[in-house]
Amino acid sequence: MRQEAKRCKLRLKEESQWQIKMRPSRRQFLRQTSTGAAMLSMGAFPNLAMTRPQMQKLTILHTNDVHSRIDPFPMDGSRNAGLGGASKRMRIIEEIREQEEHVLLLDSGDIFQGTPYFNFFGGELEFKLMSLMQYDAGTIGNHDFDAGIDGLARQVPNASFPLINCNYDFRDTIMEGKSVPYQVFEKDRLRVGVLGVGIELNSLVPEKLYGATRYLDPVTEANVMAEFLRSDEKCDYIICLSHLGYRYRDSKIDDVKLAANSRHIDLILGGHTHTFMKAPEIVANKDNNPVTINQVGWAGILLGRLDIHFEYNRKNRCLTCQNRLVE
Repeated sequence: MRQEAKRCKLRLKEESQWQIKMRPSRRQFLRQTSTGAAMLSMGAFPNLAMTRPQMQKLTILHTNDVHSRIDPFPMDGSRNAGLGGASKRMRIIEEIREQEEHVLLLDSGDIFQGTPYFNFFGGELEFKLMSLMQYDAGTIGNHDFDAGIDGLARQVPNASFPLINCNYDFRDTIMEGKSVPYQVFEKDRLRVGVLGVGIELNSLVPEKLYGATRYLDPVTEANVMAEFLRSDEKCDYIICLSHLGYRYRDSKIDDVKLAANSRHIDLILGGHTHTFMKAPEIVANKDNNPVTINQVGWAGILLGRLDIHFEYNRKNRCLTCQNRLVE
């Protein structure tokens, strides 16, 4: 498994070097990001094992930092012209659900803020559209406090899905009881645990907007929750919805550092840094097991897609990534 992770890292590094050398336009880059599938083997069986009869497939769709982008970008000749938009995303999601039996649809935060829709409706439209798309869960980003903690709490009833976070202590705030630390989803024989972590709000968000919310160490809380999901909830696969950011040069906690210091987390779906990842990154955790990290930019330009093929024992698995350009 260690050699497999090294091979994956080497391949991703080579792809990154090729990308820099070719210097494609932004739209070419996004097309390559969305059409180039990466295959990452997480177990001892060969890639072609997905054709074997005792395999189970889980399709994970994900977004991050949509920032109230309800309409596509205007056709004004800019680099994002015509991309994104809730209706286009919904069409792609419906198409995939028609093709795949077991699908999870997740979001990694910063649902709010960025267009006049948020200024006029305060997040109501965003949550209602996500509910129409049948999102399974989301986490909370720093911009989701932009109408204040009262504004966030006021919109929670418009979401048919849970907001998951285990490192914001909402006791003694209006958000108490309006989020959950984890959620377990059953997909045929699989039990999938989802937890969420958020970025430190102090100095990033005005204190008056998040009130008495207490920030807890995301690594500690994520590990406690992942251990609970693995041991007590008997989850076969554990996903962390993170709004920490992909990677920082300093000591600030990010998805890469979280992965390296984690146990039991299998997948981190990130946000905050608006990173368009060419392919998922594999990081060895504290037990030298692989953790997959993926993030799909911002504004709903890409819809992340990860297909995970589990062998009968649910330990060996193979992951493929094919993010979709929303155009």
